[in-house]
Amino acid sequence: MNRACLAKDTNLHEQEQHASSLPTLQRDIRPIKNNFVRMKLSCKILVILVLILSSISTIYGQDKKQNYGKAPDEIFPYDKFVKPYKYHFLIPLQFYGAGRELKPPTDLKEVRIGFLGPLSGSIMVPQGQQMLQGATLAIEEANKNGGYKGLPFKLMIHNDVGLWGAAANEVVKMDDEKVWAWLGSIDDIVSHVALRATLKLEIYMICTGDPDPTFTETNIPWTLRVISDDRQSAYALVNQVYVKDGLSRVAVIRTGARYGRVAFKMFSENATRVGHPIIIEERFTDGETDFKSQLERIKKTSPDAILIWGNAKESALILQQARSIGLNQPVYGSDRMVNPEFLKIAGKLADGIVTTCQYNPDSDNPKLKAFQASYLKRFGLEPDVFAAHAYDGMNLLIAAINKVGLNRVLIRDILAERKTFQGFPGVTGNIELDGSWNEIRNIFMAKVKNGKFEFSPAPPLDFKNMHRTETGTY
Repeated sequence: MNRACLAKDTNLHEQEQHASSLPTLQRDIRPIKNNFVRMKLSCKILVILVLILSSISTIYGQDKKQNYGKAPDEIFPYDKFVKPYKYHFLIPLQFYGAGRELKPPTDLKEVRIGFLGPLSGSIMVPQGQQMLQGATLAIEEANKNGGYKGLPFKLMIHNDVGLWGAAANEVVKMDDEKVWAWLGSIDDIVSHVALRATLKLEIYMICTGDPDPTFTETNIPWTLRVISDDRQSAYALVNQVYVKDGLSRVAVIRTGARYGRVAFKMFSENATRVGHPIIIEERFTDGETDFKSQLERIKKTSPDAILIWGNAKESALILQQARSIGLNQPVYGSDRMVNPEFLKIAGKLADGIVTTCQYNPDSDNPKLKAFQASYLKRFGLEPDVFAAHAYDGMNLLIAAINKVGLNRVLIRDILAERKTFQGFPGVTGNIELDGSWNEIRNIFMAKVKNGKFEFSPAPPLDFKNMHRTETGTY
C-alpha cells in the first residue's frame, strides 16, 4: 500500500516537473523558430533577386555576354588584361524626371512630328531630301490609315543647313511648335548638338542618318538610332581586307570632316589590333576635286590596298585619279559610295570596289519591295539608304505614339525600354538595339560588278588566328 502511494506520488511529481518545464522549453525553442523564419524569408528574397538579375538581359534586349558594339573577343580592347570594373553603355540610363502624369491636350487638330535634315546650304542636300521623302511617305501612309485617333499626323520640316548652331535653334523651334518627337539628321556635328537641345527640352529624337559611333555614347536617354554605325562598317571592312582578302599594307585617304575622322579612328584602331597599322593617312576637304598630291604620296608607300572614306562624288574622283597614276591596287570604301552618283562618275572603274551597306536594297523582303514601289511612284526616283531608314524610323515613332498616346515622356519610355519595339520589323530589317540604344544588326558587303552594286551578308568576324596589339576604343 505504501509502495503504491509512493509510486503515485512519484508519477505526480514527474508530471508536475514536466508541466513546469514546458514554458522554459518553449522559450528555448522560440529563438530557433524565429531564426528559421528569418532564414526562409532571406531565401525567398535571394531567389527573387536572382530571378530579377537573370532577367536583365531579356529586359534590356541584349545578351549580357555580348561585347559592346558586337565587338569580337579577338579585337575587344584590353581583353587580355585585367577586366574593367565597369563597361559603359551596356545598361541603359533611366529618366526619373516628371511629365508622365501630363494629360494630352483636348483641342488638337493635328499631331505634329518634327524633321531635321540638310535641305539647303549643304553638300548633303540630296541625302537630306531622300530622308525627308522617306519620312513623308510614312506620314502619308499613316494618315491614310486614320492617323492618330482620327487626327492627321503633320511633319514640321526644319533645315539644319549642315551647321551645328542651326541645329540647336531648329530644335527650339520644334518645341515652340509643340511637336511630340522628331526625326533626323545626317551630319555628325549637327546630330550631337541637336541631341543636347532635345535633352534640355525633353523631346524624343530618332536618329536615322548619322553613323557616328559616338552619337549614342553620350548616354542621353532621349534618343535611339535605327541605322548601323561606322563601328560595324569598320569591323566588316577590317575582316574583309585583312582576313578574307589577306592584305596587310593599307593606305587611307579620307575626308577631313568629322564623318571621316571618327570612322577612320574605328578602322585604324581595329586594323592595328589585328597586327596591321595603317601605313599612311591622307586627307581632303569636302568639295575638293584635285587629289593628285595626296595620291602621289600614297603611291610612294607601295600599299597593298587603298581605303577611301568620303562622300560619293569625291570618292569617285579619287578612284579616277588613282587609276590614272597607276595605282591599280584593290580599293575599298565607305558606305556613301553606295550611290548612283558614285557609279555615274566612276564608270567602269567602279568594278571591283568593295564597301559596306547598312541593309540590302535587293532583299526579297515584301515590306521593302512595297516601300520601294510606293516611293518610286510618289517621288519618281529610287529610295536610298537615308530614305529607307527614315521611313523605318518614322513608322517606329508613329507606332510608339499610337501605343502610349500624346505624352513626350511616355513616348520616350516605350522607345527607350527596348522591349516593346525590340525587333521592330522595318523595310531595312528588324531593328536590334543595344544598351546605348544603337542599332547593331548585321550589315552587308557591297561590291560593284558590271556597273552595279551586289549585296551579300558581311562574313562572320574571324580574327582568332591574327596577331593582336592593344588600342583604346571599342
